[in-house]
Amino acid sequence: MMSTSFLQTPCLRRMLGDRGGNFGMMTAILLPVLFGAAGMAIQVGDMLLSKQQLQEAADSAALATATALANGTIQTSQAEAFAQNFVAGQMANYLQSGTDIKDTTSVSVQTTTSGKSTSYQVTVSPSYDLTVNPLMQAVGFKTQHLSTSGTTVGGHSQTQGSISMFLALDKSGSMGEPTATVMTESYTYKCNPHLNQNGKTTIYDTCTGTRTRYYTKIEALKLAAGNLFDQLNSADPNAEYVRTGAVSYDLVEYTASKLAWGTTAVTSYVNALQSGGGTNSSGAVNTAYTSLTAKNAAGNDAEDAAHQQKTGQVPKKYIVFMTDGDNNNDSSGGRSYDTATKKTCDAAKSKGIEIYTIAFMAPAGGQALLHYCASDDAHYFQAEKMEDLLAAFEAIGAKASAQLTRLTN
Repeated sequence: MMSTSFLQTPCLRRMLGDRGGNFGMMTAILLPVLFGAAGMAIQVGDMLLSKQQLQEAADSAALATATALANGTIQTSQAEAFAQNFVAGQMANYLQSGTDIKDTTSVSVQTTTSGKSTSYQVTVSPSYDLTVNPLMQAVGFKTQHLSTSGTTVGGHSQTQGSISMFLALDKSGSMGEPTATVMTESYTYKCNPHLNQNGKTTIYDTCTGTRTRYYTKIEALKLAAGNLFDQLNSADPNAEYVRTGAVSYDLVEYTASKLAWGTTAVTSYVNALQSGGGTNSSGAVNTAYTSLTAKNAAGNDAEDAAHQQKTGQVPKKYIVFMTDGDNNNDSSGGRSYDTATKKTCDAAKSKGIEIYTIAFMAPAGGQALLHYCASDDAHYFQAEKMEDLLAAFEAIGAKASAQLTRLTN
C-alpha cells in the first residue's frame, strides 16, 4: 500500500498545483467545436442566400411558363422543358461547377377550362446539393440539400368578336392577262393512233401530261381570296361570327353575292369570275357600302341587327376593294367614276367602316384611287406580282381574324 507521505513530497505538490497547461488542453479540446461553429455561421449565411436565389428562380420560372402557356407561345407538352431551362438560366451564375439543376427540377401544370377561359397553374420545384465550406467539411459535413417551390396561376379569357366583310373585285379584261408566276398543270391529249377493227378509221388513246404556263391575274385573285376565306373559316369554324358578301365589276357592275353567314357563298361567287370588259369601280364600291349599312324593316342597321340576334355582338365592318386597272370609258377618261368611288369611300369611312385596298399590277391612276380609298397607309397594298397579291389578302385575313378572336390575359 502506497504511503501517503509520497503525496506530500514538494515535487509532486508543485506538479499537481501547476495550472499552466490548462489553456492549451482546453483549446485542443474546443478547437473543432469552434471551427464547426464558425463554419456553421458562415454556411448558414450562404444557405440563406442560395435558398433565396433558388426561390426567385422557381417563382420566375413558374410565372414565365404560365405566361407562355397563356399566350400560346408553348404547349403544355413543352412546359416542363421550358421551366427547367428557365431555372437553369436563372441559376447559371450561382451554381457550383458540374451541378445540373434541370434533372432535379420538377414541373407540374394544371389546366382549367371554363367556357372560353383557360387558366394554367404552374408549380416549379427545383433542388440541388450545395457543397459546404471547408470549415464545415472539417467537422464531417459535405453537402447541404436545398429545395423550394414556386406556383403561379396564369391564363386568358377568349372574347369573340364579329365581322361583316364585303369584297368589291375587278374582273375586267386585263384580269385575264398573265402574271410572271409559273404554274404546272395536267392536261390530256390524243395519242397512239391506230385503226379500228375494220381497219379503216383511225382512233386514238387518251394520254395525260404536264405543262407549264403563267397564272392569269384572275386565277391569282381566286387563290388570294381563297386564302382570306380560309383564315376566316379557321377563326370562325361554325360560321357564327362572320358574314361575307362580294360584288364584281368591269365596265358594269354584276349581281352581287349578298351578305351571308360564313364564306361558302362568297367562295363560290369568286371562283366563278371570268375576266372581260372595261373598268368602272363606282357602282361596285357603292354596293359594298350600301350592303354594309342597309336598314331593316324596323329602320335599324340590318347588319348590326343580324349579328346581335345571333351572338349579341356589334360587328366590325370591312370593305376589300381590289383593281388592276384605271377607271375608263366615260367622257372624262374615267375620272367621273373616280369621283363617285371616292365619294362612297368617304361615306364609308365616316361610318367607321375599314377599307382595305389592293392595287394589283395597276397603273398610276388605279394606284392613286385605291390609295385614296384606303383607311390609311396600312390598309393600302400595292401588289406588283402574284406573290404580293397573295400576301396582301393574307395580311387582311390575319387582321380580320384577330378581330374575331381576342385573348385577354
